[in-house]
Amino acid sequence: YLNELEGLSLRMRKRFLEGEYGDAAAGALWSDEIIDKWREDSLPDMVRVVVAVDPSGADDEDNAHNDAIGIIVCGLGTDGNGYMIEDCTVKAGPKTWGNIVATAYDRHQADLVVGETNYGGEMVKFVVRSAKQNVPFRKITASRGKALRAEPISALTEQGKTRFAGTFPMLEEELCAFTTHGYTGSNSPNRADAFVFAMSELFPGIVHEKVVETPRPRTRERVANAWMGA
Repeated sequence: YLNELEGLSLRMRKRFLEGEYGDAAAGALWSDEIIDKWREDSLPDMVRVVVAVDPSGADDEDNAHNDAIGIIVCGLGTDGNGYMIEDCTVKAGPKTWGNIVATAYDRHQADLVVGETNYGGEMVKFVVRSAKQNVPFRKITASRGKALRAEPISALTEQGKTRFAGTFPMLEEELCAFTTHGYTGSNSPNRADAFVFAMSELFPGIVHEKVVETPRPRTRERVANAWMGA
């Protein structure tokens, strides 16, 4: 484990190996202090458990240069709080990560698998159900930017509504790289995206798509009516 910590980034080595906090990025949505404040050693009984998947283009033969597949397990406790339970993220092809998702679903007696389908369309659903037939699956279409999707979840963490059942160095590094200006990390935040998907599913309605109304053309008749008070 210590050898694994030695291989982390400088910020993560200082945090998890040397026990020192690093300076938070400007406008950071999460910080080490906030995550530590809501870290738990035990879990309450779960009302609902979801497995979230953020896919990449990795295949089973050659995936060295592809991003990892974010696979995160989160649950809603009987205390009304959301809990980060397990990080199953892996860099592997569909056959492997599909089995990992199915195994996590069974291991945690999950209620649902959620997956982002912008990349590959129905691919995520097909892979998951190839590994486990008829598993409940909900598609996520991420039309908003990563930081905008993450902001409501970071607010829940500040309030203690989302908590961490253990230590998750790689996930926490990605979360702390999210800022109000965007994601500042060096790699794709697959773990953090899956975490946001999972918590959004456990707290429905907190992430809303912004509706932009298209103004009607200002015709001469409308302008005239406006002057007349109509």
